[in-house]
Order: sequence, then C-alpha cells, then structure tokens
Amino acid sequence: MTLATVKYGIIVKTILEFVQAVETVTEALEKEGFGILTQIDVQATLKTKLDIDRPKYMILGACNPQLANTVLNAEPWVGILLPCNVIVQELEGGTQIGFMDPELIHRETANSAVVDSACDAKERLIRVANSLSDQ
Repeated sequence: MTLATVKYGIIVKTILEFVQAVETVTEALEKEGFGILTQIDVQATLKTKLDIDRPKYMILGACNPQLANTVLNAEPWVGILLPCNVIVQELEGGTQIGFMDPELIHRETANSAVVDSACDAKERLIRVANSLSDQ
C-alpha cells in the first residue's frame, strides 16, 4: 500500500483488524520514541452521548517527550497543537490510520527549534506509516 496525504495529515490503509491496528501502530510509534498520552474511543463516546452508531474510531494522542520539550522551551504556546493525533478507523476489510502532519505546528512560526522538531516528528511518523503500509 502507498501513503496518501491530506492537507493536515498522512493516511495509510491496512488489512489489520481494528484492535490489532491500534496495538500495531502503538508499538510502531514507541519504536520512534512516541508514547500514547490519550486514547479517545470516539465510537463509544458518540454512542453514549448521542446514541449514534458509528464504525470503530480511536484517536490516539501521541507524544515524543524530547521533541515536545524542545518545542515548548522554544515557544510555549505551541502546546495548543500538541500532542500529535493519530486516528485508527475501521473500514470494510481493514483499517485506515491517519497521522497529524507535524508541519501544522511550524507553519505559523519561524522559530528554528520548532521547525526542526516538527520536521523530525514528521519524518518519524512517515517511518511509522511506511511500516504499517505492508500490513
């Protein structure tokens, strides 16, 4: 499979079942230095709050502590854009995984530490996406 991009992210489709996809992307993120700070089960939340049935959809809040520390030291307000969200959504025959494009963080700043860290984060997330594209 190949990667697709949208204005604000990187998308990859896999044949993995939903739970396996969440576990696999979490492990791949860990290999690139990211931890998962939050897990939002959108399907369950919307069912509880609005009684709406949706396919499985999880938002993972991924953070690389070193990169986050660097950008927060350089520009504290950039925390508004953290952590890097990763979505896993169930599709017929597999899942689709989307990664926030960290370039969103540096599009509004000329601070070199923020720009460099965002580019580093994007490279790491692309490696994660590429590792999933064969699954």
